[in-house]
Amino acid sequence: MASAMLNGAENLTLLRAIAPNPNRLGLHTSHFRLPPISRGTVSIRTARAPKCSISAPAPRPASQPRFIQHKKEAFWFYRFLSIVYDHVINPGHWTEDMRDDALEPADLNHRDLTVVDVGGGTGFTTLGIVKHVDAKNVTILDQSPHQLAKARQKEPLKECTIIEGDAEDLPFPTDSVDRYVSAGRDKPISIEYWPDPQRGIREAYRVLRLGGKACLIGPVYPTFWLSRFFADAWMLFPKEEEYIEWFEKAGFKNVQLKRIGPKWYRGVRRHGLIMGCSVSGVKASSGDSPLQLGPKAEDVSKPVNPLVFLARLILGAIAGAYYVLVPIYMWLKDQIVPKGQPI
Repeated sequence: MASAMLNGAENLTLLRAIAPNPNRLGLHTSHFRLPPISRGTVSIRTARAPKCSISAPAPRPASQPRFIQHKKEAFWFYRFLSIVYDHVINPGHWTEDMRDDALEPADLNHRDLTVVDVGGGTGFTTLGIVKHVDAKNVTILDQSPHQLAKARQKEPLKECTIIEGDAEDLPFPTDSVDRYVSAGRDKPISIEYWPDPQRGIREAYRVLRLGGKACLIGPVYPTFWLSRFFADAWMLFPKEEEYIEWFEKAGFKNVQLKRIGPKWYRGVRRHGLIMGCSVSGVKASSGDSPLQLGPKAEDVSKPVNPLVFLARLILGAIAGAYYVLVPIYMWLKDQIVPKGQPI
């Protein structure tokens, strides 16, 4: 990674998430580089350099299509995918072990905490939350009624409040909740589909109480060329440094990033999606986020050309199908390649 990954970062901990008991490494430096990952281990070297203000990550090319990058496309994409998501998609991308590992930074350490699960989808991540927090204190929000219908059918979630809503415009008062969770793996409204991720993270800051914690889980941008091609055609795959910068600009302090992935993936990160991260931060000041933004990037009330919409939806679904095959491919490699060797 370029040293600009964390210029000006005040406190970042990057955790290895493949091992059962990851080691925390506290970093207090203006610049650092992450060398290539080998055998599932994150090694870190630090280097001193002149301080400079943090700069925005380079924007993705304007020509990049990202066919499922808008709320309407995501809505219909998951209208059909929700039918099989829990049984076909989740097992390869978002296992229970990964979920519980990714939720650890959220500090769900008391039954009486109030928690919002933004982009709660079918409730898979919420099932991990209610292990630690009373369901009556948990709100599931999603833009897809079809996904939420699946959540309502799950017995442990019967006492949760379930509402339709927009991650970029949350229907909660400022300073009103203890924890904000959003897992961009089983939901159509989470960060992969946010037209403006910075706005969604700003909303997370706003609704939290002083000292409250946000935990956002999502995929990472792949390094393998073919995976990059399909990622760019499908949806947003943020880079790790982008997650961190979005949190810091929104006003969060003590920002941490923890890498996550299925154990059978052996730390290989080049394909993206399956290998993701859990980013967390603490609200240090009451009130709204200090970050001011302009109008929303997307107007969902604006009419769309039905033929263009259908073409984008089909092309995006085709690109997404690649990431259904990747976990199968990696699982097979794990079965064939001797243990202890990289795959």
